[in-house]
Amino acid sequence: MVCDDSVVIRGAISRILAADPGIEVVARPPNGQAAIDELRRTQVDVVVLDIEMPVMDGMTALPLLLRVDPNLKIIMASTLTTRGADIALRALRLGAADYLPKPSSIGTVSDEGFRRELLEKVKGLAGLRRRATMPTKPHAQLLALRPQPRVPPRLLAIGSSTGGPQALFTLVQGLGRTLPLPVVLTQHMPRAFTPILADHISKLGGLPCTEAADGEPLRPAHIYLAPGDRHLQVETKSGTLHARLTADPPENFCRPSVDPMLRTASVACEGRVLVTMLTGMGHDGLAGTRKVIEAGGAALAQDEATSVVWGMPGAIAQAGLCHAVLPLPQLAPKLLDLLRISRP
Repeated sequence: MVCDDSVVIRGAISRILAADPGIEVVARPPNGQAAIDELRRTQVDVVVLDIEMPVMDGMTALPLLLRVDPNLKIIMASTLTTRGADIALRALRLGAADYLPKPSSIGTVSDEGFRRELLEKVKGLAGLRRRATMPTKPHAQLLALRPQPRVPPRLLAIGSSTGGPQALFTLVQGLGRTLPLPVVLTQHMPRAFTPILADHISKLGGLPCTEAADGEPLRPAHIYLAPGDRHLQVETKSGTLHARLTADPPENFCRPSVDPMLRTASVACEGRVLVTMLTGMGHDGLAGTRKVIEAGGAALAQDEATSVVWGMPGAIAQAGLCHAVLPLPQLAPKLLDLLRISRP
């Protein structure tokens, strides 16, 4: 279902979706109330929901749609502004499954990057909804896993992309308020969204999160997020870990990219890095994780059943680089377990 008050945008998004043989657009309501009415009579897996609409806006409609179908996957379509980012990420904390930067004009709807992101999120969330009702075999039985690490890590490094914000909220809430090491995080996200994401993570009441600043020291029990359009790298000065931000060319079509964060962290920490790879499209982070493992570090990956897209975590799992491949709710407990075991 595509819900937007603009006939032009609604039609353009619907045409992109309908052109994919695996997707059927079953309804195109112009406002939130019409979407609720349509949902009561039509089977829907995913809703692309605009935020600002007459009659009933997206934020008002969000909980009402989930009341009709608690398993519905809702993608909030948000403008690329600070206000739009704040509303979209607030919606994620209220039950939306993901967000989509909304085109500012009909011309940008035809952009290949927008088309790819729209399709991967709709198809990924539809698959996630269906997998949730189907029994799956644990990947620990299907993948070669590495032995438990023996060296205490100096750094926790997290990578995520499609479906990442929602997964990050779950992971961070599970980690609690104290960790004996710093956390660096790269989430594929536009520049307008990253400061808002950091703020929303901090508001969870666990570890504080801020956008990393160039040259700042990395302190324990704090999350440092790669700012949009900048790579976050890690370096050491006088034995202390520091953040380094660069405008180096994109890697894996991304800036920020997970690979430069992990590659530099493996050197700065002499391999003592604990990687956690969350849901995401593509294989960003694979090369960096391999460097970490070769240097003596360890890696965990989110499993396929709980990932919106099992690209990034699947790449390191299938390469045999993981200590464990786990459902999202089990990642934080495993991380805490590893940190307790590794303490002297």
